[in-house]
Amino acid sequence: MVDPELAPASPARRSVHEPEREGRQLALAAVFEADFGQRTARSALDRRIEDGGISERAAAQAQRIVEAVARYRDSIDAQIERVAPAYPVVQLARIDRALLRCGMGELLHCATTPARVAISEWVELARTYSGEPTRRLMNGVLGRVAQEATDAARSEGAGSEQEFESMIETVPTGLTEGPTE
Repeated sequence: MVDPELAPASPARRSVHEPEREGRQLALAAVFEADFGQRTARSALDRRIEDGGISERAAAQAQRIVEAVARYRDSIDAQIERVAPAYPVVQLARIDRALLRCGMGELLHCATTPARVAISEWVELARTYSGEPTRRLMNGVLGRVAQEATDAARSEGAGSEQEFESMIETVPTGLTEGPTE
């Protein structure tokens, strides 16, 4: 397991979207820290932002994710357990729990992030901070939740056929339920 604060961004991964990626890492670190019970995720994030050196875009991205996780944590946990019943949230490693909560928070409650982007970014963060089994679990959980949201929107008749097609394109194919170990 790699501490979210210590992992440097590789030069190949630096891009115009680096602030959003940095924001995701900040949110992950804050949610992970809060799981130890010493402070809330919001206060952990505020402390990191006050320490300086964080762009406004990264801070805003982190705040959106942390706010979503803090506000909807119970429903996020319930959805994780519904979609992946073999992986009870309370039994997951803290970093895996933080990864799933943040990924679900962004996917479901950060409307400015397309589902495909949220899934891709959180799957990559899971690979970096936890490993291949968690990467597969993250991909399966986020992909299934995104597909269910797309199906629900379609059945409710919200939006045009073109909007449905673009939503479907955001869900990766070949999802797994999680680690096979």
